[in-house]
Amino acid sequence: MELAGKNAIVTGAARGIGRGIALKLAEAGANVALVDLGNPADPALTYNLAAQTDLQQTAAEVRRREVKAATILADVTRYADCQRMAAETAEQLGGIDILVNNAGIIAVGAVADFSEAQWDRVMAVNAKGPFLCAKACIPHLTKNREGAIVNIASIAGKKGYGGLSAYCASKFAVVAFTQALAEELGPANIRVNAVCPGFLRTAMWTEVLNKLSNLLGASGDEDNLSRIARTNTALQREQTPADIGEAVVYLARADNVTGIALNVAGGAEVH
Repeated sequence: MELAGKNAIVTGAARGIGRGIALKLAEAGANVALVDLGNPADPALTYNLAAQTDLQQTAAEVRRREVKAATILADVTRYADCQRMAAETAEQLGGIDILVNNAGIIAVGAVADFSEAQWDRVMAVNAKGPFLCAKACIPHLTKNREGAIVNIASIAGKKGYGGLSAYCASKFAVVAFTQALAEELGPANIRVNAVCPGFLRTAMWTEVLNKLSNLLGASGDEDNLSRIARTNTALQREQTPADIGEAVVYLARADNVTGIALNVAGGAEVH
């Protein structure tokens, strides 16, 4: 599918991986609806989410690529918000061709100490969110008999890590959801794939994972990510939001690829 002139939704678009995806789609010529919660505080989390100013800054960068950008505040755990997101995108951009389910959060801790509220919140955003967004967008996507859904999972959706039970469970769910939805939407020529990022220097890492001392032999030092990436990836380097964006662009374009979970992890995960 040629992306020039197509219309894409990216959830969790204000910063980090979402920002990288939005910019790469814009560089490929797609108009982008940038969706984010716009509320940094979440009582279930130990770090701040993106602010509305982050969303506006990313939208300005998208527009500098000479495509249209729409900013939409929405909670992906609420179906009414997802329906409004789809309707506003169709109205402002002219339709929906691509949905990128990127919005995600993380909470860490041993299962014995992990709160029910934390578990429910991680599963709601990371697993329920892609379901609700897809459900809201499918009627728009199927109108064109062509389109793509890309779900952002993780290498933690292919291998479990101690201290990350909720996050891993949610990302395993995303991979399974991707496979099931690919089978459902194949007859409508809607392709559904996932991307599994590896080690990225985003807020999840700097504010949360860097402090999880037992993750891959981590020591908690400032350059922990570089050391882990060097020792745990074949390419011996970190991944970037732009790397994930390039993978999303590929999967949005690839007309005969569906149901896969593509690792972008420098060889850290090959299954």
